[in-house]
Amino acid sequence: MTKLITRFCFTAAFLFSFLLLRAAEPEVVKGVSRELATYRKKVISQISYQLSLDIPLERKKAIQASESITFKLLSNKYNLQLDFRENGDKIKTIQVNGKSTAVVFKEEHIIIDKSLLIAGDNQIQLVFEAGEAALNRNADYLYTLFVPDRARTVFPCFDQPDLKATYKLSLTIPDSWKAIANAQEENTLNNQDRKTISFKTSDLLSTYLFSFAAGKFDLHTGQIAGMQRDFLYRETDTAKIKNSMTEIFKIHEHSLRYFENWTAIPYPFQKFGFVAIPDFQFGGMEHVGAIQYKASSLFLDPSATKDQLNARSNLIAHETAHMWFGDLVTMSWFNDVWMKEVFANFMADKSNEGLASDSNFDLKFLIDHFPAAYATDRTTGANPIRQQLDNLQDAGSMYGNIIYHKAPIMMRQLELLMGKEKFQQGIREYLKKFSNGNASWPELIEVLDLYTDANLKKWNKVWVDETGRPIINYEIKYNQDKIKKFSIRQEAEYNTRGIWPQFFDLTLFYPDTVKNITVNMNAASVTVEALKGADKPLFVLFNSAGQGYGLWPVDPEMPKQVYTIKNPVSRASAYITLYENMLNGRAVKPVFLLNLLMNGLEREQEELNLRLINGYISSIYWEFITAEERKVWSSRLEQAVWAAMKKQKLANNKKILFKTYQDIFISHGAMDTLYTVWCKQQAPAGVKLTEDDYTSLAFSLSLRENKYPDILNKQLDRITNPDRKSRFKFIMPAVSEKAAVRDEFFNSLALKSNREKEANVTTALTYLHHSLRQSTSLKYLVKSLDLLAEIQRTGDIFFPQNWLQATFGNYQSAEAAEIVQTFLAANPDYNPKLRLKILQAADNLFRAQKLLKAE
Repeated sequence: MTKLITRFCFTAAFLFSFLLLRAAEPEVVKGVSRELATYRKKVISQISYQLSLDIPLERKKAIQASESITFKLLSNKYNLQLDFRENGDKIKTIQVNGKSTAVVFKEEHIIIDKSLLIAGDNQIQLVFEAGEAALNRNADYLYTLFVPDRARTVFPCFDQPDLKATYKLSLTIPDSWKAIANAQEENTLNNQDRKTISFKTSDLLSTYLFSFAAGKFDLHTGQIAGMQRDFLYRETDTAKIKNSMTEIFKIHEHSLRYFENWTAIPYPFQKFGFVAIPDFQFGGMEHVGAIQYKASSLFLDPSATKDQLNARSNLIAHETAHMWFGDLVTMSWFNDVWMKEVFANFMADKSNEGLASDSNFDLKFLIDHFPAAYATDRTTGANPIRQQLDNLQDAGSMYGNIIYHKAPIMMRQLELLMGKEKFQQGIREYLKKFSNGNASWPELIEVLDLYTDANLKKWNKVWVDETGRPIINYEIKYNQDKIKKFSIRQEAEYNTRGIWPQFFDLTLFYPDTVKNITVNMNAASVTVEALKGADKPLFVLFNSAGQGYGLWPVDPEMPKQVYTIKNPVSRASAYITLYENMLNGRAVKPVFLLNLLMNGLEREQEELNLRLINGYISSIYWEFITAEERKVWSSRLEQAVWAAMKKQKLANNKKILFKTYQDIFISHGAMDTLYTVWCKQQAPAGVKLTEDDYTSLAFSLSLRENKYPDILNKQLDRITNPDRKSRFKFIMPAVSEKAAVRDEFFNSLALKSNREKEANVTTALTYLHHSLRQSTSLKYLVKSLDLLAEIQRTGDIFFPQNWLQATFGNYQSAEAAEIVQTFLAANPDYNPKLRLKILQAADNLFRAQKLLKAE
């Protein structure tokens, strides 16, 4: 048997070598092509980077760097491509296996001649000037953000997720700075006003997970899971720090414990630490040992709403879940980037389930995921969960609502299909099998297939490989006052073929009771046999437990009874169904729904639901009724919101309504009321406002009229935190009452240097394109579309989507719709993924045109 195994292994190795020798040399193209990545995975292994960076205090001075890359090479038949998306002139010297060689640079790659390489152990040493595209340098701090393929913008590397490596980092920084990285500090050497921090060798990491941050940070050390953990931050508000610090560590503790127990794998890395970044591009980023968070998401004041508290808990749980899902087991290629995100979101939800009642968990899951998933999946630009990717330079455009919100819904349906216990067993096996390695979605499905009798490949084809959602319709036949037949059918919203196999709840409402039925919608049409002979209900509510996915029908009697529904999850599902049907022009008109939701502002007591319907009110008010209708509705709506705010008992509910009032007000009386609140910094009774709230109030007042010309300068003087002050100064021109100032601001965004703070740019664009300013902002739309490809090339992963949403999100005019349609028609060969992003962002604009014409 031993000889047979040896012969088999020899034969397999010979066959692999033979196939490798026959493989074509990868073409040298910009980015990291799938062809290049596949070849390098076959021939390169055991990679280790030693990287030293000398970071000057002066922001404008270049960062000098040196690097040693060691790796094992199976074959030196072809030249080797080393990724570096910078000017080749930045490479000062290069040595390959001890031999100096000239720098050969082509299409974002350093070409290492095959004659300098050997089959076996190799070393490449470089001295260079670091690129800065992903260094996020500020006046007194910087942080790296390399996802998905931006490590190559800073240092030469093999920038693909399935070539994991170890990193040994050395940072020379100003003596007053602190730093954090993937591994623990090894030693620090001081030299006058400079110091060099050397970190230990990291765990195995993909390049996009290698990270560090350095600068003027404060350090807090606390206990998590029985070990000392470091937290760097720049927050200066002592009330926020006092209110948040203990809770931040407590949530991390809970998340770590939960995932260790659920996965049956102890925390798999040598270090756990995190850093809060002002105006961070994302909510967070899962770097091993140095998780990055947006500071404002972590540091909350005592008046934080349930929504804010939930968001912080979910964010921390999400990034912690990534330690197992994404960091320990990483997708092989970024077409499966959704795998790590769906697990992080889904598992974050599961970890927080034990902290709340089942109804609160279900409500939070419903409101967090379904409206956002529908917002993309209902559009003609919808993309499947799993997408095609030929080059990593396009990987950033794959992110969006589908992978963050539809995918968790899909995963919950998969868990329902398999059963919780079998699902957990399958995931545990998957994590152990691919630990410290890479895996694809088909490989995960193969593992899960062992734990269920269901046809997962068939199920997977519709949920993962197709776009869109089903439209659900129903028919009830009665025999006197008894149900004779209750049938449900589904069809694709667009051209997608197939059915969506799923479970959902159906509730029949009676004067004194309800009847709940779970429906297994595993065919194009099903008859609910359990309802045969049931009494005729007052009305029917589909998806009453909030687990099913689709455009659900509206019982004509349901809107009249919606506020009598006792279960908050069912009410939320009803609100979502009404809004989605309004957008589709099916059974519900905008003015009708606006009036219905307005009448619920006093009656809806559940905070998450109140926030949901207030969001819908704002959307309908600004996007789906005409300017003339808005004038008619403004006074009535202002009075209703203010009256509801006074009558609501909970402080958080009062604040939600105050923020809605601030969003929708138009009248001079409301303007004077809000100015008095801002001027005296005295909120209405029961409402607690923070510095950030007064900042947004100042912006809202400035958008209306030039009645308070000094309000922005006065608010600027009130702000003490330097990071928030800098943010406010950046946004101010976008809110200016002077069109020339706004023009100058928008034109400045053509320069990449003025787009570096992407979160600030997005906020500024939202004000610039506010509904009240669109008559003068329409002229920016063409240029905004022209800049999109550059935005995608130079920005981080969410920036193209955020740029488009902030630009087009509130428009409703025919002129704006024509600009988008003309651009798409004039660019038939436009980047297909960016084309989808445009269609997604402009979907409400197109729907507004249809709805307004139908009125």
